[in-house]
This record gives sequence, structure tokens and C-alpha cells, in this order.
Amino acid sequence: MHRAWHGDGYYYRESINLGQNDNSVEIPHVVYLALGTNLGDRIANLHAAVEALSPKVEPLVLSTIYETTPWGYANQPTFLNQVLKAKTSLVPFALLAYFKNIEFTLGRKPNFRYGPRLIDLDILLYNNLVLDTEELTIPHPRIAERAFVLVPLAEIAPDLRHPVLGKTMAQLQSEVDTSGVKPYMTVES
Repeated sequence: MHRAWHGDGYYYRESINLGQNDNSVEIPHVVYLALGTNLGDRIANLHAAVEALSPKVEPLVLSTIYETTPWGYANQPTFLNQVLKAKTSLVPFALLAYFKNIEFTLGRKPNFRYGPRLIDLDILLYNNLVLDTEELTIPHPRIAERAFVLVPLAEIAPDLRHPVLGKTMAQLQSEVDTSGVKPYMTVES
């Protein structure tokens, strides 16, 4: 059994079908997504992932690309990370499946937890939804611990409130060590 509720305490029953039996709803939802890569041409991987989101996910705002030290497993190349705000009509479980398909299409191979990856797409926030199931937890359960997510998220949405913790992304960022997160300079910059 899953629990889903609005961040303001109201259970989310009528406005979102969670997508276990349906692929989409009519109303666009605002989502925040994290992208990460540390294998191959990292810039090309991020660009390919953003392009692959269309037509079901429409990017609205993209953060700066950051080079970050590995988290969870240190013995691997540095990552490039980016966060984006987007809108979608996909419901949460359909969005998760869509992301897994994009990762597969772009060449991601199964690996150990926190290991190197060609591309990683994560749902950070979905409206103010709070969802805790075996397959999917929203907001992402480790947002508050990860500087590589909080720095770009606070860049594009500093006043956005975490629906469970009640703190803004800027407040959460101020509570973590951000020394391993640096803007990545590219030829395009």
C-alpha cells in the first residue's frame, strides 16, 4: 500500500492518479529533475538526456552544469550534474518508467548502487506530492544530504519548499558541505 499526500497535509486523491494503472493525466505537473553522468562524453550525455525528455517532459529552467565529487562510492570519475524544472502530464509512475527507458536508450548499463553511470535521471519533486512506495519515493529521499543536487536546485529555485522538511532549497543547501560542487566551464560558456 502506498501513501500519497499533498505537502500541505491534504491527501492527494482526486487530483493525481499515481500511474500504476494509467499513463497520463490531462493537467501538466511541475517537476524538478536531477541529471548526472560520469562516463564517456559527459556534456554530450547531459545534452542527449535533456533532448530525450521531449515530447512528454518539457524543460522550463535548466541549472548550471556542476562538476561534483562522487557520492556514496568515491573510487570513480567525477560527475557532471544538472537540475531542471519541467512540466509534464505524466503521472509519477509513468514518469519513472519514461526515465528508465531514456536511460536505457542512451546506453546506461546496470551497475552497483552509487557506481559509475553514463546517465542518471531522478525525480526530485513532483508538485507538492509526498509519495512513499517500494518503487518510488517523492520527494527524493536523499535531497537534503546531497550537495550535488542542492546547489543546482537552490540556483534555479531557492525559495522552493521541501514538502516534508518545510525548508527552502537555499536553507537546505546552507546545511551541507558544498566544497565538492563547482560550476563546470565548457567551450560554450
